[in-house]
Amino acid sequence: MHQISSVAFIGLGVMGYPMAGHLARAGLDIRVYNRTATKAKAWVEKFGGSHHSTPAEAAQGTDLVLVCVGNDDDVRQVTVGEHGTLSSMTEGSLLVDHTTASADLAEQLDVACRERGIGFIDAPVSGGQQGAENGVLTIMCGGDQAHYVRVEPVLGHYARAVSLMGPAGSGQLTKMVNQICIAGLVQGLAEGLHFAEQAGLDPQRVVDVISKGAAGSWQMENRHKTMIADEYEHGFAVDWMRKDLGICLEQARRLQARLPVTALVDQFYGDVQVMGGGRWDTSSLLRRLRARTDN
Repeated sequence: MHQISSVAFIGLGVMGYPMAGHLARAGLDIRVYNRTATKAKAWVEKFGGSHHSTPAEAAQGTDLVLVCVGNDDDVRQVTVGEHGTLSSMTEGSLLVDHTTASADLAEQLDVACRERGIGFIDAPVSGGQQGAENGVLTIMCGGDQAHYVRVEPVLGHYARAVSLMGPAGSGQLTKMVNQICIAGLVQGLAEGLHFAEQAGLDPQRVVDVISKGAAGSWQMENRHKTMIADEYEHGFAVDWMRKDLGICLEQARRLQARLPVTALVDQFYGDVQVMGGGRWDTSSLLRRLRARTDN
């Protein structure tokens, strides 16, 4: 198996733009495609490489194609759709999908790739825009061991942890677990801070104490200051979280897994959207509680 040297990166959003940048800095030959061509042009001006008018054109002749777009439909469009990457990828190349999407789609892409002699890995990421910019994402993969071994060094350029969780779809299922856990954590943190405020406590002093013990979490450490300050114009958007939780709840119904807290928090995020907070950070659940106290 030859070493991967040429890479196509499809999707230069808040995650894909810096992820592709890390690969360019590592010396890989990067060909990019983005639905908004001006962003692809700006990326090339900053990092080098080349931008292309279709996913198929970007993918042509490359060893590896990386996809990081919005949802299942977007993934289908840029892979198996007209002018999608699979129409130009060569036998022996690899397709990795970083989009948080359904496990069903991962399994379908795995079949489509196998028919063409192409390796496939579903590889959703955790760590948000900050993790992508700093190159410290966590990546959960599904697929064959042989394909994983080939792509792992490349993914390591923007990740601090990369793990193969099982066959195709396993990466997406693991990301669902990640989002399920986060939903309950953020709501618990929001309720705790809200309670502290209502009780007349200094919420910062409260966090300083309880973060050292069993209540501590990544969310508490990284989000409490902006939550206390009522600042949410950053981070992982509520709209994206609702998309992810929708995937989780649909999969749970099929697995007969019970997710009562996740379903409830999903509704709370719906309230935040009604408040106009679709692009606020997921920690804006606290603003929802404060608004209900003020009314």
